[in-house]
Amino acid sequence: MAKKKAAKSGKIGRQKSSVKATKKKTSRAKTPVNKNRQAAPKPAKLPRPTITGEEKLFLLFKDDYHARQIFDFLRVETVRELEEFSADDIVRRLSQPVVDSVERIRRRLAEKNRYLSHDEEYLRERLSKSGQERDSI
Repeated sequence: MAKKKAAKSGKIGRQKSSVKATKKKTSRAKTPVNKNRQAAPKPAKLPRPTITGEEKLFLLFKDDYHARQIFDFLRVETVRELEEFSADDIVRRLSQPVVDSVERIRRRLAEKNRYLSHDEEYLRERLSKSGQERDSI
C-alpha cells in the first residue's frame, strides 16, 4: 500500500507543476515602470479647529474695528458664515463700490470739462463720445 500512496502523491505533484507551467506561459507582459516617477505627495493634514463654526465674529475680533466693519458689510455674524467667502471674493465685494464711486466722479467731472490727476485721456474720450452723440441727433 505504501507504493500506491507514493504513486498518487507523485501524480499530484506533476499536476501542480503543469499548472504552474501554463500560468507562466499565459502571464501578461510587464509594463515598463517609470523609475523617475515619484508618488504624488499627500497633502498635509490640517489641525483641528480651535473654535466652533458658531463662534461670534464680534467676540473673536473685538479689538479689530476694521474687520468688524467688513463683517457688517458682508452681513455675517459667525465664523461658519464667513467661511463661505473666499479672500478674493471679499476683496472684490469690498472694492466694487469704491470702483463704481470713482467712475461716477470721473463721469461727473468730465461733464464739466474737468478731470482727476493724470486722467486727461478719460476726458478726451468722454468729449469725443458726447460729440458723436450730438452729431447723430
